[in-house]
Amino acid sequence: MIFNSVTFILFLFVVVILYWVLSAKPRQLLLFVSSLVFYGFWRYEYTLLMLFSAVVDYVVSNQIAKTEDKRKKKHLLIVSLTVNLGLLFYFKYLLFFAQNGIGLLNLFGLDLPPPEFSIILPLGISFYTFQTISYSVDVYRGFVKPYKNFILYGSYVTFFPQLVAGPILRAPEVIEQLKTRAKFSIKFINDGIIRILFGLFLKVVIADNISPIVDQIYSVPIEGLSAIDVWTKAFMFGFQIYFDFSAYSHIAIGAALLMGITFPENFNYPYLAKSFKSFWKRWHISLSSWIRDYLYLPLMGEKVMDKSTGGLSTEKPKSNRANTALFLTWAIMGLWHGASWAFVFWGVYHASLVFTERYVSKLTKGINANIRSFFGWGITLPLAMLSWLPFRDNSLSNVFLMLKKVILFENFTQRTFSENTYLIALTLMLLTIFSYLIHRYLLVSIKKNIFVYCIIIISIVTLLTILDLTFLRPISQFIYFQF
Repeated sequence: MIFNSVTFILFLFVVVILYWVLSAKPRQLLLFVSSLVFYGFWRYEYTLLMLFSAVVDYVVSNQIAKTEDKRKKKHLLIVSLTVNLGLLFYFKYLLFFAQNGIGLLNLFGLDLPPPEFSIILPLGISFYTFQTISYSVDVYRGFVKPYKNFILYGSYVTFFPQLVAGPILRAPEVIEQLKTRAKFSIKFINDGIIRILFGLFLKVVIADNISPIVDQIYSVPIEGLSAIDVWTKAFMFGFQIYFDFSAYSHIAIGAALLMGITFPENFNYPYLAKSFKSFWKRWHISLSSWIRDYLYLPLMGEKVMDKSTGGLSTEKPKSNRANTALFLTWAIMGLWHGASWAFVFWGVYHASLVFTERYVSKLTKGINANIRSFFGWGITLPLAMLSWLPFRDNSLSNVFLMLKKVILFENFTQRTFSENTYLIALTLMLLTIFSYLIHRYLLVSIKKNIFVYCIIIISIVTLLTILDLTFLRPISQFIYFQF
């Protein structure tokens, strides 16, 4: 069941009505069962895999809380990590490492055939695995006490709005909201509907209509492209993945809000970031903060946080350990996105940008803040966009060839694509800036006049509804479903 479908809209309508009608225990059961039904629409047998992961962490977490022996606590946590990461490795990375292992052995003179098996990647396994791991780790750290009610805990793991592609939730952020229903307010319904309509607009009106153009320009042979063509490819896919993924997050947040449940924000105009530190506080915030608190800071030996605030610290490193932690963390985050060396390169690329920024930022402190911001955005945006090349083209040789064209300014003024392609890329950039200005300044100031504000909101909702219904059709899955 995908968000951009009539089936999901009807499903959500029924669940929300029952949620506000039922008492506590039936309501919790409703969320748990409806989430399993939602996931089962894809492949019902894989719900057992998700439940197995959830049960393991449920049992382990309760055992961690019961024992006073620190060594036993650590052993129990290792069990949780081994099971969850083992499942993730098998389904997502076994074939990748088998192919690379055989390739390496063949370099030493062996003539081994390539692996002939294939494995279906369970939908959302990277997301719910991180969520169950964070629960066990948080119990181990003492951030949260384990819940005895498995249905309540299971609802946290499987909660359907964010199950497949996030935001990646932490127990303290959501379980108490699932346990105790908020007092009904029409504001929940109004705000939830607006978020869903806006999310559907980003998906079905913008992202899905960019998709054929992106497919077309990525089918053109790389050898004949100019530097400006490569930039255009990077920007076009950068906009597609942003509108597509932020659309999912908006719909997820809106669907939960219909039930009075609030999620942390996952995007905050990342393409307007003035530094790479800022970019990773604005893009996929729940992932970057998860990576920070469950991987980066532990590798650094520093204190961890318990909230999805986003980003990695970009203070000047004090040791080689900090630099090693930075590059290792980003390489793993790249691999999390996909079993490919292209994704590892993506991670190392971002690590290099963050590493460089740590030093450069110290040298530019004396420059006027406005000038720093302008040039910071002018550097951050194009370099961040270039990072999407390995996301769309998993061939490292192709990625390196395209980056070479950019670095050497090859045939810079040559234009291979249709004029509309370059115009669309520019329009999308202007649209992003324009929407930020409306949100940041116009709507905030208009809120002071309730009548005018209501008229504008009603007009926007009406327009979004018409556009969404016009374009609503399950053209494609959301891009992040594959991760």
